[in-house]
Amino acid sequence: MHIKTSDQPIMTLGVGDYQCNWGLHVAGLYETDEQRDEIIFGFFNRGARDGDLQLYCPTERSEEDFRLQFSRQFPDLSDSLDSTGSFQFFSTNDLYFPNGVFSPKAMDIGLNAFFDESQSNGSRNIRASAEMVWALEAIPGREHLFAYESRLNYFIPGKPWVSICMYNIKKFSGALIMRVLQTHPYTISSAGITENPYYQDPNDWLRENAPEFLPENMEQ
Repeated sequence: MHIKTSDQPIMTLGVGDYQCNWGLHVAGLYETDEQRDEIIFGFFNRGARDGDLQLYCPTERSEEDFRLQFSRQFPDLSDSLDSTGSFQFFSTNDLYFPNGVFSPKAMDIGLNAFFDESQSNGSRNIRASAEMVWALEAIPGREHLFAYESRLNYFIPGKPWVSICMYNIKKFSGALIMRVLQTHPYTISSAGITENPYYQDPNDWLRENAPEFLPENMEQ
């Protein structure tokens, strides 16, 4: 089943029989480890078979556990975990707050640099996913998480990139899940992918909730 999410080329998501388009920012919603893994393993299994560049930031499990479980489920793909440049793991510290403070603007710089480097030898599709429970810890700057999520809607569209930001709805409050919905145009669960009616354009969301993170040409 194809859900048109942009004018970019079509990709197979790996969850159920869904296809969508590249240039997509998705909130992955789950309650159990099994629901989380259905999304994560399906997404990365498909990416490994398609030869995509894959980025994963695990929080609720270790990298070693992911490697073990992935190799057990897909023994024919176990070598893909060690293919140079094909599957890259990041710790939450290294990805989100390498200097001890979470900063949406620093994330912009890092993501743009990573994307430019990834495309330096020709266009390559990118799949990325991270478990966001790290933001429930006392990390300086974590209050800007959703400004970062909103700003991703400037960065991802038009690129050969799909990000699934994984949110455990049993750990995040209802108020925070509403902010998740406001900053992700689509949601995905074990039931599939759906357009999110609560999503707000980043210009509107940032102007109302975090005007200091509006692009400079939109600041008032």
